[in-house]
Amino acid sequence: MTDKTNSSAIANPWQQLRELTPARIALGRAGTSLPTQPLLEFQYAHAQARDAVHLPFDHAQLSAELAKQQLQTLLLHSAAKDRDTYLQRPDLGRKLDEDSAALLDQHRNEQSCGYDLAIVVADGLSALAVHHHARPMIERISDIATQESWSLAPIALVQQGRVAVADEVAERLGARMVVILIGERPGLSSPDSLGLYFTYAPKVGRTDADRNCISNIRLEGLSYNMASHRLLYLMREASKRQLSGVSLKDEADVPVLNEGKNGQSFLLG
Repeated sequence: MTDKTNSSAIANPWQQLRELTPARIALGRAGTSLPTQPLLEFQYAHAQARDAVHLPFDHAQLSAELAKQQLQTLLLHSAAKDRDTYLQRPDLGRKLDEDSAALLDQHRNEQSCGYDLAIVVADGLSALAVHHHARPMIERISDIATQESWSLAPIALVQQGRVAVADEVAERLGARMVVILIGERPGLSSPDSLGLYFTYAPKVGRTDADRNCISNIRLEGLSYNMASHRLLYLMREASKRQLSGVSLKDEADVPVLNEGKNGQSFLLG
């Protein structure tokens, strides 16, 4: 029996390009509409993106995993009390609630000095991204801190947090530099994309112009090794020049494994 659904679909002449990108191109058509299969795939991807936005941040599980690596954590919460508030009031996600602020102040008072580096993890708009990629990135950043002889603050895990919350966390901890790992806004082909923001001399009131961003960290995007390589360059340069953001360009040399016969380089995975 002939499949009428397939027989009525007209293939797009750019079909071969789909092998080179996850973007939704060359989907074909059935009359004036999409064929059934691409339509169902779109609806499924849209559902995945919505689920990623509303997925609760399992900070307890991440804390347990980091404890196995001898990494101390602090469980914090933004001023956005729940997910609905977080989505409707971005400003509340940029600052800590009173209990979290008090916890950090107490920790700072118990320390004789501050830290060179603070790592903050926030769910952002995709806790799924944090669940998939935060631990391996934290391990690499921790290794960098050890390699550079930088003191590392306890890892701050912030529920309902946005990028700017890292500035308050780092300022209260007395950290010279801060890196926040945060779930990026889900795309229809990337519900688990992790973003990384780096700031030198963090304090409340810093703007996006004061930060450097490394985005699309995931298995299908920027690899953990490449993201760590670029971050190390930024942190070293920031320490020398005592600045970050638009005044600090990412000019890290791209590491290569070898060159092909035609001289083409292959990036590290």
